[in-house]
Amino acid sequence: MDPSLIAQLPLPLPAEQIIGMNQPKADLNTHRTYTWNGWDFTVPPGVFLPGETSRMIHQRLLDGDIGVRGRRYAAMGVGLGVETAVAGLRGAARVYAVDVHAASVRAAEDNYRRLVPDGEAPAFVPVVSDVFADFPEGHQVDVVTFNPPAVSQQVSGDPDVVRNVCAGAAVTDAFFSQIAERDLLAPGGEVYLIVSNTADLRGIIGHAARTGFTARIHHRHDWEDGVLTHLFRLTREPAVAGNGTHDREVVR
Repeated sequence: MDPSLIAQLPLPLPAEQIIGMNQPKADLNTHRTYTWNGWDFTVPPGVFLPGETSRMIHQRLLDGDIGVRGRRYAAMGVGLGVETAVAGLRGAARVYAVDVHAASVRAAEDNYRRLVPDGEAPAFVPVVSDVFADFPEGHQVDVVTFNPPAVSQQVSGDPDVVRNVCAGAAVTDAFFSQIAERDLLAPGGEVYLIVSNTADLRGIIGHAARTGFTARIHHRHDWEDGVLTHLFRLTREPAVAGNGTHDREVVR
């Protein structure tokens, strides 16, 4: 690990700014709908709506920037299941919908069955699990995406809000440790993790490095309000130089 590269990542924003930016909406326990890319999703009570950072992942899956065709794909923290529907429509070999929240996994499966044509649908595997603790034994995946609830400040005492927003770095530590310990990432596999400086970026990527991952900044977005969102691409093989101006090495 090169500490100078980790040090290039921004420190977390001030606590009061983080808390102010991450206040939950009051409609969580209601039935809602969500529309994206012309597709309509049903959102049962307790299931969170995607935000801008989730849509950054969804769009890259749709565009093929995060390639899933012919690959085994796992959406960690699946929520209402936009990314699983995209992966199914983009020809993934198998789709895993993983979430600690059973109602979210059910919502993801319902939306998948409705949006992905039966004759074209890859196998859909619903997994209710605290990160990968209950992931099917002996299974490996080629692509994982995760928009973790890694906000570093407690923004609510509601356990539903905590699991979706501010579980902190503990959830990403478990995520990388379990992938490594259980050998869940197939050769040539990729993890796409999206986190901002509302979280402890240095601690998160430092832990990933200590568990054998190489991280690169695949994309960085400046929201011009102090928040810098980083989409990391992580692998467990030797790093290969990227072709673009982003995709530079952060740590190995």
